[in-house]
Amino acid sequence: MTVPLTIAVGMSGGVDSTMAAWLMQQEGHLVIGLTMQIWDGSVPLPDEGRSGCYGPGEARDLETARVVAERLGIRHLTVPLAGEYNRCVLDYFRQEYRCGRTPNPCVVCNQRLKFGYLLDRARELGVAFDAFATGHYARVVRDEHSGLFRLLRGVDSGKDQAYFLARLTQDQLRQTRFPLGGLHKTDVLQLARNAGYGDIADREESQDFIESQDYAPLFPAADRQPGPIVDTAGRVLGQHRGIIHYTIGQRAGLGVAAADRLYVQELRPDTNTVVLGRRADVLSEGCRVTEARWISGAPPVAGTVCAVRLRYRHAGVPATLHPEPDGDWRADFAEPQFAVTPGQAAVFYAGDEVLGGGWIGKAT
Repeated sequence: MTVPLTIAVGMSGGVDSTMAAWLMQQEGHLVIGLTMQIWDGSVPLPDEGRSGCYGPGEARDLETARVVAERLGIRHLTVPLAGEYNRCVLDYFRQEYRCGRTPNPCVVCNQRLKFGYLLDRARELGVAFDAFATGHYARVVRDEHSGLFRLLRGVDSGKDQAYFLARLTQDQLRQTRFPLGGLHKTDVLQLARNAGYGDIADREESQDFIESQDYAPLFPAADRQPGPIVDTAGRVLGQHRGIIHYTIGQRAGLGVAAADRLYVQELRPDTNTVVLGRRADVLSEGCRVTEARWISGAPPVAGTVCAVRLRYRHAGVPATLHPEPDGDWRADFAEPQFAVTPGQAAVFYAGDEVLGGGWIGKAT
């Protein structure tokens, strides 16, 4: 028998968070909806009329979340976190590009904002709750032998979002519920229709701001200066429009003519240069990983073999892990990998279990 709890649910007004709240209700829990308010108008982004996690359309999304909570019959609270978002996510995002790396703001936002400041601020505002639920497609289970909480992939491989949660701690997982983790997206949509929320199921999916907007306005003009595009021999092939627009492995939009297919091999922020190479030049046999965090709280032993995903849509590759004297880790791949990108999250798996993750420092 499920013991009734008070569950705070991170709500966007979309079908996933709506069904997460609905499922918690069906288990007999008292549900409270929490929505982050992170837009302060300080960045000149255009309003494209679509829902997203960041942008000038936030007021519509906040109202949608409020209305959905009202339909569910639950209390709803908008939690102001614009300052925290600017410091933790936007400043990080800008600094990574300035250093020639490609950031992953979703990993940082989940760790610092959604599972951190959002809950702390809600409690400061007087909201008491026993656990926190979201619409992420991931699973968390308690190991009965060790008492530790394990993070697992969602059963829907096409929607699995455990990659973005790899830096969560035991304390964060202890209070977390993922009601959709054992479901496929098609099941969630049908569940919504059967429960009377078909209109929400039929809405267009919300977009991340860097997917739906040109993020150049996030940067001052000094970060968008053109510079040379060169090949591996240093020959100038053209001019780029600012290194913030480029990432390792990129082929489209380079604006250069060459006999061979060329890809971005390296970004050199100190000289504002983009280096192109052939595909073979963009293959790596391993990478250094900085600031690794381990779900269990303890690092693996040297020589551990696991799978590592180098970006969200990466299929993963077997890798052998070695700790380095400076605190970094080295991942040696079973076979060379394309476009190992500094700044992206390297996430380690044992089967469906997420062991932890860190930031790709450099390819090796």
